[in-house]
Amino acid sequence: MLVRVVIDGVDVPEEGASAIDHAGELLLRVAEGDQVAFARLYDMLSPRVFGLILRVLVDRSQSEEVLQEVFLEIWQSAGRFAPNKGQGRSWVLTIAHRRAVDRVRSAQASTDRDVRAGFRDIGVAYDGVAEEVELRIEGRRVSEALATLSDPQREALTLAYYGGYSQSEIAALMGAPLGTIKTRMRDGLSRLRVEMGVTT
Repeated sequence: MLVRVVIDGVDVPEEGASAIDHAGELLLRVAEGDQVAFARLYDMLSPRVFGLILRVLVDRSQSEEVLQEVFLEIWQSAGRFAPNKGQGRSWVLTIAHRRAVDRVRSAQASTDRDVRAGFRDIGVAYDGVAEEVELRIEGRRVSEALATLSDPQREALTLAYYGGYSQSEIAALMGAPLGTIKTRMRDGLSRLRVEMGVTT
């Protein structure tokens, strides 16, 4: 008896077969203006996308707003999805992470303006502001370092750290052996350490 396993819109392949990227197929149809495909894509990925956004923002109502922004961007820019460069779900999660980080930056910029204008007491939550600035700088460095990786390394690390997938789930989603995924992640992390000047 054949058991069909699907993880976030990707059929998990049998040994040696390649994965079917349903999210990617839906994105191609969305690029043509297919509203039904968009609804299916939303139903398929919105829980995972919302979870990622919520981990970045913590605030539930802001996360719901960003979720709407993410899917609006997907509707408007699905034509930029390139199936030869990665899975559809990775493309969507990358947009979601970028939007969530942009919201954090926007909130911080607003707080900084208020502090400069004297509307907020600079002594309140100073440590939190300093920590947030440090995290944003580090986040930018990580994004720049990620851009130096090969597409398979970047996709595996994106799925693990932004998407919360396990190595075995990533192997299934990418249609690659678990050992290959572990190697991609190890080599990718090693390259990231070099790019970011981490010596430990």
